[in-house]
Amino acid sequence: MAAGGNAKWLDVSAERFPGWVASFARRHGDSGSLTAAPAAEAAVAFTAADGAVAECHPPFPESFALPPGPVSPDEIAALIAAHARVPRTVGVLLVRLGGYAAGVFTGYPPALADSKVGSRLVHGRSAAGGWSQQRFARRREKQANEALEAAADTAAAVFGRWTTEVVITARGAGAQAGSATAQDPAAGDTVRGGASRNRSGAKGTAAGASAAADRGRQLDAVVLGGDKRAVAELRDDPRLAPYLAFATERFLTVPDPKRSVLEAAPRLFTAVRIRLTEPSM
Repeated sequence: MAAGGNAKWLDVSAERFPGWVASFARRHGDSGSLTAAPAAEAAVAFTAADGAVAECHPPFPESFALPPGPVSPDEIAALIAAHARVPRTVGVLLVRLGGYAAGVFTGYPPALADSKVGSRLVHGRSAAGGWSQQRFARRREKQANEALEAAADTAAAVFGRWTTEVVITARGAGAQAGSATAQDPAAGDTVRGGASRNRSGAKGTAAGASAAADRGRQLDAVVLGGDKRAVAELRDDPRLAPYLAFATERFLTVPDPKRSVLEAAPRLFTAVRIRLTEPSM
């Protein structure tokens, strides 16, 4: 029986993923008939006995590859879960018009080691016409530009305390993006241009410091999120080029990037994304 056309997306944590695959096989027939094959963009397609397909997309696909030779579906599920649990130092930039958050997470489970969250007023669109509407549109455009500039300033300050050396090396070698590096959050109190250092609170700082012991201040990956159009406006900023050029493919669609939203980001960027297609009836 072939897979049908109706598909839905699921996010499954690394800890639950091997069990989810085993349950998927049981729900759709003989678990011994489950097969696995490479799919697009480092994904793996698990096909059950009744034709159901679970196309599984690991996080940080740029550094994931199946080993050569035959590997069982259970072994592949375990490999994907292990890849998702690799300790990494991950920069996160969330931007929506008027709000922004930048942070760096270290280790696994990811701990927030450095961050800054902010917002700028941007008025909504006006229903008025004529000259009044044009003046309002110019003011709104100015507010939007100032908000995006503030977001870029924040990202440059937070990420500027780190380097992208590991990211660049991993992209070139294709095998080291999962290596764990971290920052010592206690090092330094200023950033470029004299801006004051932002701290994420005692709990996050302590966790980040533990994960950062004897390691360098380097990013393994960058994750973007918020509104794609707002993030696209930042791509021409030369200060962010080293980070945006090596952003992972996964984009986090999140609401206004308040601190709670930033703190919840690891659940999204470490999950295995699954496109589940049920069999045709």
